[in-house]
Amino acid sequence: MPKHIHIEPHLDLEELQRRYREAKDPVERSHYHIIWLLAQGRSTKDVSDITGYSRSWIYELVWGYNNTGPESLGDKRHEHKGKDPLLNEMQQAKLWQVLQSPPPEGGSWNGRKVADWMSEVLGRPISRQRGWEYLQQMRSQRLEDIKTKSVKRNKPPGTQAGPSRLSRRRRETLEIQENSHKK
Repeated sequence: MPKHIHIEPHLDLEELQRRYREAKDPVERSHYHIIWLLAQGRSTKDVSDITGYSRSWIYELVWGYNNTGPESLGDKRHEHKGKDPLLNEMQQAKLWQVLQSPPPEGGSWNGRKVADWMSEVLGRPISRQRGWEYLQQMRSQRLEDIKTKSVKRNKPPGTQAGPSRLSRRRRETLEIQENSHKK
């Protein structure tokens, strides 16, 4: 026989239903849906069939809800900002400056040489792979800067950057009209 789970009465059925229906985040909506269905007395098998969540995940969700309440529901991944970058902004700017000159050992910059420079700055060993990743990041940023500058430089003042939406013939017609008004 399917198992019925006890749900702590942090919120009544109407409030659970309201939060389920009004939730903007799809994960939060699913979590409230699960708790609301279980609070109605539905079995875990029924709730699993309705929502598509596994019974083990439903048990975990209920455990969090019963212990901490509605704060446990929703997608908590949004709250984690992630790790700080290996190099802070000042160190990245310094790396950019260093990359403008040839490396001290000669040759071209590569992952090992960038990793050696980073190891010296950070005071700990850095892998060649991380050096390569930062080198690629700096190169791609440089390409973006070049593209942005060339688009801005080639466009007349007051026009939008990016490809023109007008056909060549239409642009020529507009230029002729504009020149005739100037005379």
